[in-house]
Amino acid sequence: MIIKSERISLKHLLTVEALTDQEVMGLIRRGQEFKQGANWTPQKPQYFATNLFFENSTRTHKSFDVAEKKLGLEVIEFEASTSSVQKGETLYDTVLTMSALGVDVAVIRHGDENYYDELIQSKTIQCSIINGGDGSGQHPTQCLLDLMTIYEEFGYFEGLKVAIVGDITHSRVAKSNMQMLKRLGAQVFFSGPREWYDEEFEVYGHYLPLDELLEQVDVMMMLRVQHERHDGKESFSKEAYHQEYGLTVERAKKLQKHAIIMHPAPVNRDVELADSLVEGLQSRIVQQMSNGVFVRMAILEAVLNGKA
Repeated sequence: MIIKSERISLKHLLTVEALTDQEVMGLIRRGQEFKQGANWTPQKPQYFATNLFFENSTRTHKSFDVAEKKLGLEVIEFEASTSSVQKGETLYDTVLTMSALGVDVAVIRHGDENYYDELIQSKTIQCSIINGGDGSGQHPTQCLLDLMTIYEEFGYFEGLKVAIVGDITHSRVAKSNMQMLKRLGAQVFFSGPREWYDEEFEVYGHYLPLDELLEQVDVMMMLRVQHERHDGKESFSKEAYHQEYGLTVERAKKLQKHAIIMHPAPVNRDVELADSLVEGLQSRIVQQMSNGVFVRMAILEAVLNGKA
């Protein structure tokens, strides 16, 4: 059963910790409503959105494209490789330009952590900012679609056992998810290479070897190895990583029957996750991608509500 969501209004969406529990659940439920065919009634005849992606992306970028078009927004195309960024234009000036042109909301992915601080402090920039990922910082929209997927499966968070496994230090998805899952009452565990784990995460959960987690967790959340953030310094082969830290076919057999497998994608098949498990019966990876459109519709609606 979907409980009808309350109207959510946001000025920006930058981090998950800036959201209240009520706002988080409201966005999840509104995403479910959009998934069931709900419509949005805009406050004015025309809104403009732009997606400013300075790092490569398929799922986040294109699901925002689809979400914006489903809501009837006018999408202003932007490609960093053909823009004035190539002439040395800063992120601030790119967003300033979009705001001056009348863009209402800018979805931004950038390699710098907390890139948005300068933007939201500006008295001139009027467009709302949605963080599509900031370096190794946070990925709030991925977190919300993950939460929506878990909520669809179980209907609650309190007491669920969730394992976050892999390249945790470099993962903005992990940082956003561990914060919100703990806040919502889930019991969080970590696993993966010790050198990619930081003791500061202990406030959210506890590290255990992967084989000790298999039979007790409800959600097995695997993370992509962030090759682009390692500067080529990985000291393992793909085969060795898969055998030591990956969810192999043999390990998956030890999961509880009701347990689900998640991954933010793209999946390095046969590294973090056995190829045959990606679309297997316990996998919710495709569902995560689909839910990304609907929860991002809810986020866009909330930000545009805030502008109204």
